[in-house]
Amino acid sequence: MPRILETIVTTLNADGSAHLVPFGLIEEDSFYVVAPFRPSPTIANLERHPFLAAAAPIDIRVIAGCVTGRRDWATSPCDRIEGVRLADAFAHMELAVEAVVADEVRPRFACRVVHRAMHHPFLGYNRAQAAVLEAAILSTRLHLLSPDKIRSEMDYLKIAIAKTAGEAELEAWQWIEAKILAGPAPDASSG
Repeated sequence: MPRILETIVTTLNADGSAHLVPFGLIEEDSFYVVAPFRPSPTIANLERHPFLAAAAPIDIRVIAGCVTGRRDWATSPCDRIEGVRLADAFAHMELAVEAVVADEVRPRFACRVVHRAMHHPFLGYNRAQAAVLEAAILSTRLHLLSPDKIRSEMDYLKIAIAKTAGEAELEAWQWIEAKILAGPAPDASSG
């Protein structure tokens, strides 16, 4: 089973604006693979400009926000590639696409790390942050899972929210719960 890093990936839209989306980067040998499902702005962006930044957000609301349509998060210029990264991050990587495995459903972009930087010390996540991350991923699979499975998973994750959530985690949780209650719709995470 490959190691997958849950990050915020930033690519550049055709107009030069930033496209932020949560992505699990798949670690394969010395590469990180980005494998979005079609249709995807990330695919169009990487085909046009084969560079991206991946960041570990300090605020879990960034991940919850991106999957619920809240994408207006501060960015900073990248150091070695043309692009931007999430500003409020523990760390970030800048990556260049080295190879593409074409696929009608889910192309795979193998990326080489061009630059890494640490911005803030990482002292650990609380359980509520981990629960928000899992709920955010779950919210992108509403069209794949039964309502009973989704409710069961959310009920379990809510235990960690009740025990360890601060204001940020509670707000993020509310965004995700509202998305899940609204039911399957075009995916707001649109990789």
